[in-house]
Parts: sequence; structure tokens; C-alpha cells
Amino acid sequence: MAQVWKCSGIRWAVDGAELVWGGGRSSALTRGKRVAFAVPEEGVRACAGARGNECPVRAVVPGRSTGGRCEECARLARAHSVAADTVADDPRPYRVYLAWFGPGMVKAGITAVERGPARLLEQGAVCFSWLGTGPLMAARRAEELLRAALGVPDRVPYTEKRAVRSALPGTEAERAAEVRELHARAVALAGWPESLRPEPCHVVDHMGVFGLTGVPEAFGEVLELVPGGSVRGELVAAAGPDLHLAVGGRGAVVLDTRLMTGWQLVLAGPAVDGCAFPVREFGREPDGLF
Repeated sequence: MAQVWKCSGIRWAVDGAELVWGGGRSSALTRGKRVAFAVPEEGVRACAGARGNECPVRAVVPGRSTGGRCEECARLARAHSVAADTVADDPRPYRVYLAWFGPGMVKAGITAVERGPARLLEQGAVCFSWLGTGPLMAARRAEELLRAALGVPDRVPYTEKRAVRSALPGTEAERAAEVRELHARAVALAGWPESLRPEPCHVVDHMGVFGLTGVPEAFGEVLELVPGGSVRGELVAAAGPDLHLAVGGRGAVVLDTRLMTGWQLVLAGPAVDGCAFPVREFGREPDGLF
């Protein structure tokens, strides 16, 4: 019987990333590594549960869900989430940051000081700078100030991030320019929260950590895993939750590892490189209802 693996997601550190599997196993995501897995024909995707607990009803979740949870477990997972504004009295210090994902793609966000740059790596920020440090609600007010006064969003869609990674500016100075310009405008704003200490602009570049220098152009992104499907290819880059896999003559396909959670996966049999999961090509809209 084939060995079954169940993915728990991706885990980032400053020196790289690894896939985490059930039972505490992990696989380092080094460039050049071969990735080859399949979903058995009878496979179903099970809810990932919440806060370290299994889903009590063992719900089946849609293949295209990046959360990988049923409605009840998703609610429990966000019950104490800073991102969901449910923890207003968190006493920990927070940082406001500016993150850059490509030309014209800068967002503002917040993260606990104790997490360091983990949040930026998890989002696939090509470069970033801290903007300020202070209490949670002060950080929230600064984030809203940036949105209202400068039009800085608090999120950038992953599809947009993925589509530009193979054509990013070649130097750190070019990649940092928008962050530096926006940082200067932000700290000069009237209404800056008094309890939020401004941080000097120091742009950290993740191009090397992600392996994006010279990465092959990606032609599309995997929409979902399906029973009987498989993927085989060479890992050429990893950014945020995404694996860029060279799968043959067309270039690379992007696989969001959040789509892997909840599936029972097996090693793909010997075959030529390729992707047998549904793929949305960049520049084309996903299929609608009709």
C-alpha cells in the first residue's frame, strides 16, 4: 500500500521554508528539489480543524478553499484573530509595515513584534520596511490612516502577486524605491498616533530567500486539487504559500500549498513532468457559472 502524506501547510523561517506533514514530519523546500504527488482516485478533502483540534464532524471542504476549513472551524480559528479585529486588548507590542510585491503593489499591515519578519515571508513580500511600533490599537489606527490618506490597501490579491514574480526589477534599489517613497509620505502624515513610535526606513529584500532571481515565467496557477490528479516538476522558487514548479516546456505553474491541506496525498508514479490539476492561466478569468 502506498504511503499516505497529509500536508499541514508551509512554515517559513528567515533562511527558507519547509512543508509540514501530519505526524511532525517536514520537507525542506530547497531550489531544484523534485516535487511529485497525486491525489488518489477515491480521495476527499477533509476539514483541517481549528486551534490544534480535529473537525468534530469530519466535514468535507471544497477543493478551491484556501482556508481548508468548514464554516464552524473557520469561525473558531478566527475567534482570537488579530486580523479579524477580535482581540482589541492584546497587550503585546505590534509593528506596522509596508510590504512590496511588485510594481504598484504596496500594502500596509501589522504583526506582533515577537513574530519578527515571519508574517512578511508568509505573504510573499518581495521586500518590506517597518513603519512604526506600539500598542495594537495604535497600529490599527495607523493602518487606517494610510488607507484613508494615501490610498494604501491592506491586501494585495495573490493572483496579482504570482503573475509578476518572473518580471520583477533586477536590483534591490529598484525594488525598494516605492517602499522608500511611501514610507517618507506616511511618517509625515498629520494624525499619526502618538503612542506609535515611527521606525526608520530600512528595506529588507526577500528576492534571494524566495529564489526569484531568474525564475522561469509562470503561465498559470493551480485552482484546486482533484481526485486522480497529480503534479510533477522541479521547485524553482517558493514565495509565501506558493511553490513555483517547472513542469515542462511551458514554463512554471504556481501551486498554493494552502490547497494541499486536508487531502491524503501519495507519491506520483513515474511520468514526464506536468500538472494534471485544473489550472487558470494568467491573463484569463476563471470559469464562471455559465
